[in-house]
Amino acid sequence: MTQLAQLEQRLAGEQRLLVAFSGGLDSTVLLHQLVLLRQQQPERRLRAIHIHHGLSPWADSWAQHCRAICEAWQVELEVVAIVVDGRDSGIEGAAREGRYQAFRRHLRTGEALVTAQHLDDQCETLLLALKRGSGPAGLAAMPVSLLLGEHCLLRPLLTCARAELESWAQRYQLRWIEDESNQDVRYDRNFLRQQILPALNARWPHFAAAVARSAALCGEQEQLLDELLAESLASRIAPDGALCIEGFAAMSEARRAALLRRWIASCGGKMPSRDAIQRLWLEVIAAREDAAPRLQLGNHEIRRYRQALYWLPLRPSVRTLVLPWPDPATPLSLPHDLGSLHLAQSGTEVRPPRPDETVTVRFQAQGRFAIEGRGGHRPIKKLWQECDVPPWRRESTPLIFYNETLIAALDTFVCREGSSVAGNVWRIAWHR
Repeated sequence: MTQLAQLEQRLAGEQRLLVAFSGGLDSTVLLHQLVLLRQQQPERRLRAIHIHHGLSPWADSWAQHCRAICEAWQVELEVVAIVVDGRDSGIEGAAREGRYQAFRRHLRTGEALVTAQHLDDQCETLLLALKRGSGPAGLAAMPVSLLLGEHCLLRPLLTCARAELESWAQRYQLRWIEDESNQDVRYDRNFLRQQILPALNARWPHFAAAVARSAALCGEQEQLLDELLAESLASRIAPDGALCIEGFAAMSEARRAALLRRWIASCGGKMPSRDAIQRLWLEVIAAREDAAPRLQLGNHEIRRYRQALYWLPLRPSVRTLVLPWPDPATPLSLPHDLGSLHLAQSGTEVRPPRPDETVTVRFQAQGRFAIEGRGGHRPIKKLWQECDVPPWRRESTPLIFYNETLIAALDTFVCREGSSVAGNVWRIAWHR
């Protein structure tokens, strides 16, 4: 089978492709092969995207090189500039995350993303996973294809060695970029590429291929675990995504950890370390019943409430905010992705304010309150508990005030002072 025939087979029938084009050897060979394949199959649609990281003084000239190549090959190119902030996850991790965010934004309907990782990249990825102490999921390294949101991500060169790509480039006299940062062994991947893998390949010429087989076997084991645990996991996930942890104490540590990892993955979280799973068990799940435990993982946190775990984005506190709403006929935007408030045909029903009352939105209240449908006054904490509102929602639920009087907690309760009168009612909708 020719290389182009193999490439077509690995594209899995996808007809609209967006190629991640850095201008380096790997992506240049991939784009060239796809251009030749398009000559045989004119119905195939091909675009390229170049990510301008702004990290090298040569970045502008690289973008110009990519423009020239794509113009010569009649491929539509999109150059996207990103800002790389490596303070949290390092330059390598931040650059990768920035690239994939850009890819997601610029993929068009029906397109698949095609990247040029090859066999040597796969070997490096597995060795880096070993360095981190990863389990089978991490050691499975990169799959040939996976879902990227609603799109497919394809790596059709994953079984090709870099030497094969070099041979192709020489055969067709291709021009490509040499990124000077690839020689900087301060970066882990470059250290492996420059100093470790040459020695391993000199000793064992088929080392990279053997590593790829090991990665594939780890991937098969993970897939089997996914299938075996799918029913058990699905039965524990509530419609709002919370994970029921009832009975976890009776499980083996291995089964419990496997369920937790798959739940976190289903929420879009990165695969947690063994230490993180142990902390989740000890500090959150096994914490005393009256505690409000939490564990931060990246830019999210896991919190427990009434025998369930919740995966929540980290947000700055809004407890002290007072937001004026001088014209409720105009929607009010809430901070930190909390949504917006509107007067609508449906929503929390309250009386309109009197002329001497100003409307504000707040996120905390103190004292005892009487609410519609219940006798007596209760502390606000008791009301939240009776309404089954988890602690983090108490801290982010909009509270409607007229002057200094609490009128309602949206979608939760209405105070007697805010009771609507027939024919004279506001309906406040909270769009999240």
